Amino acid sequence: MKKITLVLLAMAMAFGAVKVSAQGKFGADSAECVKYLSYYQEYYKQKNYDEALPNWRKAMKLCPPTASQNMLLNGMTLLGREINKTKDAEVRAAIVDSLLNLNDLRAQYYPKYAVAAMNTKGQYMTQFYKDPKALYDGLSEIIAVNKEQTKPSLLLLQLNSAIDLFKSEKLGAEEVINTYQNAIALLGKTEQTDDVTKAKADIEGLFITSQVASCDNLIALFTPRYEADPDNIDLITNIVKMMGNTEGCQNNDLFLKAVTKMHANEPSAASAYYLYKLHGAKDEASTAVKYLEEALAFPDIDTQTKANYQLELATYCLKTGMNAKAFEAARKAAELDPANQGKAYYLIGTIWGSVRCSGNEVERRANYWVAVDYLQKAKAADESLTADCNKLIGQYSVYYPQKAEAFMYDVVDGQSYNVNCGGMHATTTVRTQK
Repeated sequence: MKKITLVLLAMAMAFGAVKVSAQGKFGADSAECVKYLSYYQEYYKQKNYDEALPNWRKAMKLCPPTASQNMLLNGMTLLGREINKTKDAEVRAAIVDSLLNLNDLRAQYYPKYAVAAMNTKGQYMTQFYKDPKALYDGLSEIIAVNKEQTKPSLLLLQLNSAIDLFKSEKLGAEEVINTYQNAIALLGKTEQTDDVTKAKADIEGLFITSQVASCDNLIALFTPRYEADPDNIDLITNIVKMMGNTEGCQNNDLFLKAVTKMHANEPSAASAYYLYKLHGAKDEASTAVKYLEEALAFPDIDTQTKANYQLELATYCLKTGMNAKAFEAARKAAELDPANQGKAYYLIGTIWGSVRCSGNEVERRANYWVAVDYLQKAKAADESLTADCNKLIGQYSVYYPQKAEAFMYDVVDGQSYNVNCGGMHATTTVRTQK
């Protein structure tokens, strides 16, 4: 009989208020409504909740929700106590439904407090719902209504329930990822308080550790979306953010396409540099160099960054056999930042030492003079490079021409000599092996 009474109470709370709302603030039988409101309130003030409860139930049957907002708020406390005392699962579920319905009534009849009512409803769900699916669905409905005004903890708990469902194979990776993205987007629209910052960090941490967003899942999720709408900048930004934050998920065609589109839409030195890195990792040397040179062309990058980019360009070009371009980039790096001179000169020395020149015996070996010139300058500019420079100087010096050999070409020690090789030019001094 008690179970039937509780279910009928829930129904009365849901439908009874609508029937009497047109009959005044206190309903059709206003005297009885006011009487039971007074009865339960007196017991409630005395914290005699056991006596307050039956009088509150009577008030709920007689009074419309407009009679008193406190009737709804006090009822949450009373029903909450009953839920905690009740062991019967069916009865408990009925009381929980009644409790949640009080929040719906508060949102409906007191719209000024609708957001608070829905957030409170969500908190009760997280407290009393044991089924992840029911909790996920319930919180999703509340979040859809409250949007960025949703209590941050509810966004975290919605994601947690989504992950639980994913682990039990009751929810797909796409829906979990969408849940995460929606939570982060909503938090980004609200005031950035300490609670919001913490919730965002907790949500990101939970999502990362869940391993839902594996690279394979992201590629499977975003590839058809990208192919269907390749010019959607919001989608592209989302792809770059998600895949960029997923370990080992940058060396694939989808990510490269998305970053390229983003750069085309809003070019910057940073995005051009990133594209250089991506193409470099794929051994696409000419494209990588093109993007790094593009990054260097932006007027808003500072001198230090430009010098570092030039040094990186020189290193990459040397590695990929573009000696002339490597030489020019290293030379510019030395000019832009004195702190880079040691490394730049060392790099130029290795460039000249690795180039192969054509011509007679002297012309084929003249590049080693230039190489040693720059290695001497490198260790003078940066003492930490001395050992490395001396090692290369020793290696290159053995390739100097013999004195008699040089004499045959009318070349002698100490003479100035112009070297043209591999698209590079330098003036050096003749040295021979003694």
